[in-house]
Amino acid sequence: MKKFYRIVALLIALIFLTTYSPSGLNVFSKKKNLFFKIQNIEVINNYLINKSEIIEKLAQIYEKNILFINRSDIKKSLKSIDFLEKIEVKKKYPNTIIIKVYETKPVAILFKKNDKFLLDSSSNLIAFNENMFAHDFPNVFGNGAEHDFINFFNQLKNNNFPKKRIKNLYYFQIGRWDLQLLNNQIIKFPSNKTTEAIKQSVELLDRKDFENYNIIDLRIYGKIVVE
Repeated sequence: MKKFYRIVALLIALIFLTTYSPSGLNVFSKKKNLFFKIQNIEVINNYLINKSEIIEKLAQIYEKNILFINRSDIKKSLKSIDFLEKIEVKKKYPNTIIIKVYETKPVAILFKKNDKFLLDSSSNLIAFNENMFAHDFPNVFGNGAEHDFINFFNQLKNNNFPKKRIKNLYYFQIGRWDLQLLNNQIIKFPSNKTTEAIKQSVELLDRKDFENYNIIDLRIYGKIVVE
């Protein structure tokens, strides 16, 4: 308990010294004010988000007293940044703010009319940047595909479909998907009983004769039609 009171007393003293400046302590107070003014912003754990974008949006906090900076205000200033899921804000005394970034994960590239977007794991559309990504994400086509993609993609993942073999995904407005593999084979999935069809496709992928076919049609439950 004594330690707690000491900490409280120290914080009160710091606040007093950084805000109160009678004429006799004017020089001392100015030095203290400078001591607690924010001089540095560190950004960590960022991979997709540019550090400079975060620092630019927080330019207004430079030179402000670190003791009075509100973490919620910092989070509000950054919430519009693409790929940002959440952040942690830490104060490193005397004059540094640390921003720990948690990013959403892009899972596909969506082609919509004449534009390209990244689809993240929450179905958010993010402006595509050619210079930012070296990953080979699958391409997604079809009007309204972004609304059903994550559901279908999660079904593929949950049933151990090898995502690295996927080249393109085509959505049809009746609520079904065609999947094109890297070797250009097409697997046609139904609009219902999709999970069963995915499980069946995973089993077919392991068959030696699978690559003999250009199209594997699983739209009719209980039947496999090949071409």
